Formats: sequence, structure tokens, C-alpha cells
Amino acid sequence: MCFDVDSVPPVPAVAGGSVAHADTTLEAADGNRFAAFTATAGSPSGIVILPDVRGLFRFYEELALRFAEHGHDAVAIDYFGRTAGVSKRPEDWDFWPEVEATTLDGIIADTRSAIDYLRKEDPDRPVFLVGFCFGGSNSWHLAAAGLDLAGVIGFYGHPDRPGFPQGAPSVLSVVERITCPVLALQGGADPGIPVEVDDLFRDAMAAADVPGEVVVYDDAPHSFFDRKFDAYVDESADAWDRIQTFLAANV
Repeated sequence: MCFDVDSVPPVPAVAGGSVAHADTTLEAADGNRFAAFTATAGSPSGIVILPDVRGLFRFYEELALRFAEHGHDAVAIDYFGRTAGVSKRPEDWDFWPEVEATTLDGIIADTRSAIDYLRKEDPDRPVFLVGFCFGGSNSWHLAAAGLDLAGVIGFYGHPDRPGFPQGAPSVLSVVERITCPVLALQGGADPGIPVEVDDLFRDAMAAADVPGEVVVYDDAPHSFFDRKFDAYVDESADAWDRIQTFLAANV
């Protein structure tokens, strides 16, 4: 799991920000109903948040609020409607069997539903994806899925791990199909993702003329973007600044 259940994003709340928020249920084109959390402030752009392996929980709900306060309506989605339903889950729930049952086609369908939700009043609204760990690599996969995205941002996703979710090739193998800018924010001290793989991702993006960048924070671990990690406050602040610059440049 990328975050402790009591973690919150390392982004201060905006005092006086007017944001409407709600737990909701969305429905994909295949009939799957899945949990989501929406945070809206009437912003011109939208963001779909793709969580880590635990699915939708407080960290991502709080992050949706922070994005809305900063001018981007947000929808954080859950992956497990097909196998675990839409109800809230206990902190100690066994999520790994649900993760192993996910498919790339299912995640594409659910994400498309969230994008449609954000575009229901404006079909041309720019929509971004922001993902973490499992969601980070999912964001890059979906950049190659024909979803008409304005851009994707992935934190500590694995660019070279096929079959996770089921049916997914490695991200490196589909870079040439990516159709929007990409921002990758990686930990140089992440034991599960060698820096050499990040370098391969950067080189593949350059070779395919994919706009964007792969940023590696040399001494940062997996899940460094967490307010409880005081040692990585500078990396977290820089990552948040880069996100805001990326969103502004691609709206």
C-alpha cells in the first residue's frame, strides 16, 4: 500500500475556498457501478484521480479537494466496483485479491465514465489524469487509450511491468501510442522501480516525440508525496509546483 490510511496530501488547504464535494456512484458503459468522490468549484478544467492499490480512500478524497481549491474540478475513482461493490471499506480490508482481478479494459471503461462526468456540461473540457503507484502506471496506459486527454501525471508508476492490471502491456511498449503530454514524478530511492527504468521511459518518450518529462527525486522513496514524510517536504513541494505548471501549460 502506498499510503497509511491516515495519510493526507502534503498540500495546504486554501483558506476560504468554496468547494462542493460528495460521495457518488458512477456507471461505466459496461454497466459496472463504482464508487467515486467528487470535488467541484465550477472550474474550467477537470482531473480524474487514479488511486494506489488500496483504491479510493481518504488521501484521494482530500487530494480531490485540494485540486478543486486550486482551480480544477476533480473526481477520485475506485477500481473495485466489479468485485467489491461501492460501499465504504474498513481500514484493514484485504484489497490484493481485488487488485489482482482488475483488468486494463475495466479501468479504461471506468475512467472514461469519470471523464464523461467531468465533461457532461462541456464535451470539449480539458481533462487530466493524476495517478499514484498502480494509478501512476495506469495513467500512462490510459494516455495511449484514445481518451482525448489534455495530459497525464503519474507518481511512482512502473514503466516496465506488463500484466498489472490484467491485459496491460508494459508502458514502455505503448509509448508510441501516447497522444498527450506526460509528467512522471519518480523516487530515485524507490526499491521497486530502478532509476534505469525511469531513464528508459524518458528516452522512449523522447524517441516518440511525446511531450513532457520524467522527474526523478534522487533520495526520495516510493510514496514520498505524503505530509507525514517531513524529510521529503521539499520534493513534495516541487512536485506540486510542477503539477500546477503542467496543468496550466496544457489546459
